[in-house]
Amino acid sequence: MQAELARLGLERAEGLGASYADVRVEALKKEIISMKNGRLVVGGGFELTRGVAVRLLVGGAWGFSASRGWTSHAVETAVMRAVEQAKATALCQPHPVQLAPARRIRDSYVTPVEEDAWEVSWEEKVDLLRRCDEAMKRPGVVARLGRMELVHKDKYYANSEGSQIHQNIHHSGAGIAAIAVEGQDVQIRSYPHCWQNGGQFAARGYELIREMALCESAAQVGAEAVQLLSAPPCPSGIATVVIEPTQLALQIHESCGHPVELDRVQGTEASLAGTSFLLPDMLGQFQYGSSAVSLTADATISGGLGTFGYDDEGVQAQRVPLVEEGRFVGYLTSRETAATLGMKSNGTMRADSWFNLPLIRMTNINLEPGAGDLEALLADTGRGLYLSTIRSWSIDDRRLNFQFGCELAREIKDGKLGKFYKNPGYSGLTPDFWRSCDAVCGAEEWSLWGFPTCGKGHPAQSGQVAHGAAPARFRNVQVGGA
Repeated sequence: MQAELARLGLERAEGLGASYADVRVEALKKEIISMKNGRLVVGGGFELTRGVAVRLLVGGAWGFSASRGWTSHAVETAVMRAVEQAKATALCQPHPVQLAPARRIRDSYVTPVEEDAWEVSWEEKVDLLRRCDEAMKRPGVVARLGRMELVHKDKYYANSEGSQIHQNIHHSGAGIAAIAVEGQDVQIRSYPHCWQNGGQFAARGYELIREMALCESAAQVGAEAVQLLSAPPCPSGIATVVIEPTQLALQIHESCGHPVELDRVQGTEASLAGTSFLLPDMLGQFQYGSSAVSLTADATISGGLGTFGYDDEGVQAQRVPLVEEGRFVGYLTSRETAATLGMKSNGTMRADSWFNLPLIRMTNINLEPGAGDLEALLADTGRGLYLSTIRSWSIDDRRLNFQFGCELAREIKDGKLGKFYKNPGYSGLTPDFWRSCDAVCGAEEWSLWGFPTCGKGHPAQSGQVAHGAAPARFRNVQVGGA
């Protein structure tokens, strides 16, 4: 049915004068289970939607429309609306859209899954969160939180250049958190990722959730939330810091991932995350970080939330360099933006659902590993702070000035982790910060962390991305109590 509907859409678009068209026929299935203090939270449950999205060029201008349902009427309605929109846009568009060339693809892709999360009973999933909730109980903990989310996208894509691609994308994730209060002091500990993120997410099946050891870790989560209430505030000043991977993942996201989105650079996108300081004349010239810093966009890595077979322009997933030994060398591109620089798309156009237009989105933006384990890095550091787990973040609309808060800091003294500090924060300027990185741990310490709700666009979309990192050391960083 999906292939037939896509064929109908392309035929109708061509008949109405489109010089290019693509059609997505998608189903989005989602299950969310949320719990607070042992009770299920209203707002979770099961969702299934189906629809058709049509994007086309008429008179050198884009038109886009989407319709709910998998019917010929839905397809024809979307095509007609997209054509009307393109004709209106063409009246005020100064230059016709040019697309970089792309190969014709006939293929399919399925996320590798060991255990189908949809075959695990709802009762078993709820029981897991209840057992976590029970384990987090202790005096001082006023809120115990748990969440699980499963997503399945069945996507059929076809374009007027002959590509036909069928993909089944599976995502799963879960997380827990404990909130402790004493007077006006409020502390939170999350596992295995920050609570604002909802936990850890990956392009995997239910095996991911089993591997998290949520129940085994829940008691420590509750205990650390209470322990932070009596911890001293994080000291202020200039310090050497070692940042652990989940916190470093957010740093990569905000100060590396968003600035290399070429639509932001070109000023055609600014909603929710601003523009970028990385202008085209800096490509290949700008010293973004130290020689220890190499960043890649890798949509092929196993399990990444930003992993897929093909993007929503039919371009194959790729691994591409963004920063090589500190030098800025690459953007995330679409066929349209790549054409303006005489390049080919590196396959980063994705929509969060059938009813939205594809945008340039991060894939898996990774800090490549260096050498050595955390123990050796701490021993070499001597004295400093170890910063852990996202609590808050702020960055300006060009991705330069930032402030991040963490759930926890630990003293590094004589090369060992010591006492806890509460309310730690750090700030800086993006290039200065990455130039201050003088060591990144090796592959044995490297891990990949999913972000399921990266905001971009207007109307807003929640993109699924991931970031890989190992603990890394930064010198002369401004730190202080938030």
